[in-house]
Amino acid sequence: MPKRAVRFFNTTGPCNPDDHYMLPPADRLIGAQLDRYVGDQLYWVLHAPRQTGKTTFIQSWARELNATGKVAACYVTVEYAQGLREVERAMPTICEAIRDGAAVGGLPVPDVTTHALGSLLRDILGNWFKVFKTDREPTSPASMLSKILGNWAALVAPKPLVIFFDEVDVLEGETMISFLRQLRGGFATRAPSVFPISIALVGMRDLRDYLVAAKDGVAPNPGSPFNIKTDSVVIGNFQREDIARLFAQRTEEIKQQITQEALDYVWKQSRGQPWIVNSLLMRATMRVLTRDSAETVTLEHVEEARKQMITARETHLEALGERLRDPRIKRVIQAILSGDSDAPLGRSERDVEFAIDLGLITWTSEEGFRIANPVYEEILMRYLNSPYHDSVPPPSQFRWQHPDGSLDMDSLLKEFQKFWRRYADTWEKQADYMEVFPHLLLMGFLQRLTNGGGHIERESSAGSERMDIFVEYGAKKFILEIKLLRDRNTVGGIEATGLKQIFSYRDKFDKTIPCYLIIFDRRSEGKKLPWEERISWRTEGEVTILGC
Repeated sequence: MPKRAVRFFNTTGPCNPDDHYMLPPADRLIGAQLDRYVGDQLYWVLHAPRQTGKTTFIQSWARELNATGKVAACYVTVEYAQGLREVERAMPTICEAIRDGAAVGGLPVPDVTTHALGSLLRDILGNWFKVFKTDREPTSPASMLSKILGNWAALVAPKPLVIFFDEVDVLEGETMISFLRQLRGGFATRAPSVFPISIALVGMRDLRDYLVAAKDGVAPNPGSPFNIKTDSVVIGNFQREDIARLFAQRTEEIKQQITQEALDYVWKQSRGQPWIVNSLLMRATMRVLTRDSAETVTLEHVEEARKQMITARETHLEALGERLRDPRIKRVIQAILSGDSDAPLGRSERDVEFAIDLGLITWTSEEGFRIANPVYEEILMRYLNSPYHDSVPPPSQFRWQHPDGSLDMDSLLKEFQKFWRRYADTWEKQADYMEVFPHLLLMGFLQRLTNGGGHIERESSAGSERMDIFVEYGAKKFILEIKLLRDRNTVGGIEATGLKQIFSYRDKFDKTIPCYLIIFDRRSEGKKLPWEERISWRTEGEVTILGC
């Protein structure tokens, strides 16, 4: 296939340099010793969130290994076995994936009538429950995988066989256990002509989480079925300079430039997440501008690209919302969004490790636990507050604008106080993420009224006991700080802390921006103020303080 006249930024499937602007994923491997895995005949794990370059890397490395002529390397995806918990159903599917992988990878594909592997595949890939009209007994699913791999190793000999199993984390229950156990069974005899000398398991999660999931949440013991892995390797995000290097390929190709301000915005919104980086640049260069345009990409172009990306509800972003249904993820995300220090998180906790492996959250010594990037936070918040956003009456029923059409934040928040008093108790009973219900309802209310004409950014982190909200509508900007008054707090203490935090946040912007401190009374029954006193409004220096 001829090389495209103009390449593009790819957001669907693996990248290839003929069609796509790309950086070598191998450069972002953390903790990898690639030559050693093959040279020393080792089994290992590669894990990273979706859309970070795992498949691009392993397919590329398989081609490089095959090009040396010293080994036979093959990429195999087991995703077709997703949801097949019964070994009898799953193993024939996995074996068929092996045959497909060999065919696509250019490795020897046995003639089903002459070779031993072909004969075995012919039987296995027939109807498993059908009585075979041969003298041979059907292969047991408990040994099917190991026999196929052994036969395949013999077929490609004298070259040693190397296999990359992708999407391994879709395997479930006994299927996962049997898959790992059969690989471990062949590990001791691995050698050219006998069994694959090196195997990589590739997916979103580290192996330990595979095993916990396969055993219905029971932690694996030291004798569990894959205690032979050497390393767990991660593919990291882009660094700030990588984004500039990526776009420089387009500049070299068609002379299109991008401003530093636009590059900084891509970094800020993505924090280097490869899919987001490519999506923003793809939309800016192919949707906001045209594919062949040489017009300089500016901040305004990338901001419009972000809006399009958020509203398009693309599969990658939509999948993030579905993750919020998982109880393990719920506990972690609630603690971060609410800033609740009563729910401490530790990096060694399995729920936290799971959320990190999925790419939903990150931890740094400077910021602690946070949602991984502003785009993910926007998607997660929209997903969580969509029931409230969609149920809030249309903007025409509220007073929230000045006569000139600009945002009247005082009137909007007073309307919210009325709305909170009327619906909070009823709606909270149906809330899933109850700890952040006030945040979600306020965000849904703000987005419903300012939708289309405004921009909202949030900052929150575990242990901060706060959420900072920056609202931009037209030429006006506002800062809102959310605090939750709990039994452990005093009203004076929570106000003093809130004022200090809001000034700290405001210092990132313009000190003339109007600020609002919104305090939700979340104390237990008997300690809460009556509604007449709870709903309050006053000014403390430069800040308007609202009670809800």
